[in-house]
Amino acid sequence: MSRSPTLRFVLTCIFLDALGIGLIIPVLPRLIGLLSVSQEMQTVWYGAIMISYGLMQFAFAPLAGALSDHIGRRPVLLAGIFGLSLMMAVPAISDSLLLILLSRIVGGMMSSNIVVAQAYIADITPRDLRISSFGKIGSIFGIAFVLGPAIGGLLGHTDPRIPFQIASVICTLNFIYGYFVLPESIKTPSTEQMSFKRINPFGAIGMLGSMKAIRPLLVILTLFTLAQSLMQCTWALYTEYRYAWTPLTIGFSIFLLGISISVTQGLVLPRLAERHHPSFLVKGGLFVGLVCMTLIGLSPSGALNIVLICFVGLMGIVGPTIQGIISRHIDANHQGIGMGAVGSLNSFTGAVSPLIGTPLLMATSSFPTHPLLAGTPYFACALLLSTALCLSQQLLPKEH
Repeated sequence: MSRSPTLRFVLTCIFLDALGIGLIIPVLPRLIGLLSVSQEMQTVWYGAIMISYGLMQFAFAPLAGALSDHIGRRPVLLAGIFGLSLMMAVPAISDSLLLILLSRIVGGMMSSNIVVAQAYIADITPRDLRISSFGKIGSIFGIAFVLGPAIGGLLGHTDPRIPFQIASVICTLNFIYGYFVLPESIKTPSTEQMSFKRINPFGAIGMLGSMKAIRPLLVILTLFTLAQSLMQCTWALYTEYRYAWTPLTIGFSIFLLGISISVTQGLVLPRLAERHHPSFLVKGGLFVGLVCMTLIGLSPSGALNIVLICFVGLMGIVGPTIQGIISRHIDANHQGIGMGAVGSLNSFTGAVSPLIGTPLLMATSSFPTHPLLAGTPYFACALLLSTALCLSQQLLPKEH
């Protein structure tokens, strides 16, 4: 199997899937609003749809990964892509909010195939190159989620159903392309019996945690992704409360963050991984994030935070590096469920972060000019990152 063409294909699949999901982000609230009887019901339905999508990703990532270990990456990956194409079509043609909710529930299950793509890339990538390859996945996602909402906003300006139609077509073409081009990446599927204890998200995470070499990595990754998710879920309201930013300014800052992360993971990380030990990359990324979060919390200037948000992207080296290290410790027949466990962990921190961020934002809204209280959400991020950094000094393996 030729690694480069296959890697390019899988990355293309990831890009197209992420682009299709990104297309609908700016128009989903509007479509729900058109079908709702009141603004209150719009909020209820939107919340239910968003929460259910994330919960399905959390619950089904290990199952998708485990299935790919047993029956092969190709069928699970293609089934996920085809399922997404059907689920994207439902909001394009249906006026039923219940059907749209069900389509997003199933869509969340299907989108769990990102962990299968990660396992596929681990299969075809030498151990010493996996950090770079996982970085490319993050870069591709970043680019797609920068382009997707922008394109979706333009396409959905007159009709919010158009982006769903385009997303469905993109996923369908992606499936057809993959059906004829994508080879299987595992030669000997796993024969180990699948059990609920192993394929539920808590069991899968527990399985990884039982491995002595991986346990500290999971703790550090949890703290890092929680800090990252906390920053993302509070940024818009934080900058509005403290700096009176408009939606245009907020959108521009998020655009800069997305570009920064994409460049860091796609271009900077592969070069750093060639020259430096993985533990150095983790510690360096955590340190940069700690400094940036502290400065954001202290800064009375919104202009300075525009600059700082670009540097925040540099801590994007941490996630792919830890994923690469974890992948090296997992044998070939467990890459799917291993990546599924990591995916569930990331989804879990994303679901928990709003519960932490919302009360912290109250300090910013109540004391927007206070030199310390105004920055409370980002001091919390800094605390999480400083804890992860201290643990990485003590717990990271010396050799991988």
